[in-house]
Amino acid sequence: MLKYNNIIIFGATGDVGSAAALQAHHEGATVSLATRNLSKSIPRLAHIPFKRYQADLTRPSTLAAAVCDAGAKAAFIYGVFDDQDFMRGALRTLKAAGVEFVVFLSSFLILTDIHNVDPSDIVPWEHAQVEIALEEVYGRDSYVTVRPAFYASNLFHQKQAIQQGEVKLPNPEAKFDFISSKDIGQVAGTILAHGAQEHIVRLLGPERMTLREAVGIIGEALNQIVRVTAVSREECAAQLEAAGVPPPMVQWHLHNVIDRASLYLESSEALITGDNISKYAHHPPQRFRDWVEEHKARFLD
Repeated sequence: MLKYNNIIIFGATGDVGSAAALQAHHEGATVSLATRNLSKSIPRLAHIPFKRYQADLTRPSTLAAAVCDAGAKAAFIYGVFDDQDFMRGALRTLKAAGVEFVVFLSSFLILTDIHNVDPSDIVPWEHAQVEIALEEVYGRDSYVTVRPAFYASNLFHQKQAIQQGEVKLPNPEAKFDFISSKDIGQVAGTILAHGAQEHIVRLLGPERMTLREAVGIIGEALNQIVRVTAVSREECAAQLEAAGVPPPMVQWHLHNVIDRASLYLESSEALITGDNISKYAHHPPQRFRDWVEEHKARFLD
């Protein structure tokens, strides 16, 4: 039985948002899509006539009309960190327009109380600030925070290097869980339609492997040899800066890939996460090799 029949998905052009929309639709809900650009195609959803609205979480003034016209009572949102408001304006607008329940795409790396995350730990800290805003605006019973760990799609950042046959990494032996974006979205879509008993739903991929092993699997799928070369911290920082990554994010990346790589997999939160993907998505989590086969064309385009 549906708890929320009318749902609006923000970020529907992304892998997670589109999967959430499709899952909520399969659960029987009426689903509408909110995107910044109405002309942008969503191939994964082209076979279903979802109604689309132009709305932008960074511009709260665009939200009310979309929510009201859709009659949405539940919403999927992602983090917007453009200012110190941390989405309070957007959340208040959504609530005033009729959204009663929110599913927020957060981060597994919040490993303490949301009020105690160190501001220097920028990625979990920013997500924690939005969770604090949700707590203030909606109260703990009216939102669920979905906290996935390391996205398999992070490997797309190495697409050009993979095509050139050599991937340079500061710590090739760092281990991660490589979770599928589709699995994350399907969990979110089920929760949007039916709610969840837990206030926080943590998600981990089904495997633990090194970055070197993951790149090797991609090379096998593409039928090409891809070398993995270890580089210094300084060289990695220079590569990230050249790609336009802001300095605070460069330092955060290096810290998490070199200094404390894989520590989240050893955390108490990881030990008690269980198999929430199977619980909510109704199937076993996608293994990395299968994910690569599904997306290998994207490594070549």
